[in-house]
Amino acid sequence: MKKKLLALWAMSLAATAQAGALIDLSADSSRPAANDMVRASVFSEASGSNPAELARRVNGDIAEALKVIRERKGVNVKSGSQSTYPVYTQSRKIDGWRMRSELLIESKDFAAVSDLLGRLQQMRLAVGDISQMPSPETRHQAEDEAMREAIRAFQNRAALIADTLGKSWKIKQMNINQGGGMPPTPVFRGKAVMMAAEAAPAPLEAGESLVTTHVSGQIELAD
Repeated sequence: MKKKLLALWAMSLAATAQAGALIDLSADSSRPAANDMVRASVFSEASGSNPAELARRVNGDIAEALKVIRERKGVNVKSGSQSTYPVYTQSRKIDGWRMRSELLIESKDFAAVSDLLGRLQQMRLAVGDISQMPSPETRHQAEDEAMREAIRAFQNRAALIADTLGKSWKIKQMNINQGGGMPPTPVFRGKAVMMAAEAAPAPLEAGESLVTTHVSGQIELAD
């Protein structure tokens, strides 16, 4: 039994020697992606003692807003959060109700969204969040470019190490992690309740987000 274990140990050492040295490597690459898409939320909110009356007012505002938004080509809209909750006095008695309903807007047409937000505010709707980000196709293109650059950087580092040691090399393992980057760029957050006379197109200007690819792996050196 002892001889058999020694033989297995010797075979393991021989296999390790044949495999050569293993070296862990990593490389990163980042590419800018144009913020060519804008997302915005608008909402109607009302308070009062009669929940049915509040629903009529808020739902009416949302229905009118939907008509206006759907007239704009290239602008997508969908329902957002909706809530109705009681308003309490200091003695924890119900003093009234508050209702809020939200619409979410998305488009690549910044000018259309800017003008649309100004018009919706004139209709008594408030603007919630406005964010800019790369569209899916723009992000995918930047991710592909970053991945190619990160893989080339990984290969260059592997070749540098192998050349310095006078060895040949091959990839044993590679992991590619895409993502990270910057979250959507907020243009505005909060309640932008404005009087109709003060409402104006919202200033929007596209920027860039950073898309990052991380490559890690292991190479094997050989004579």
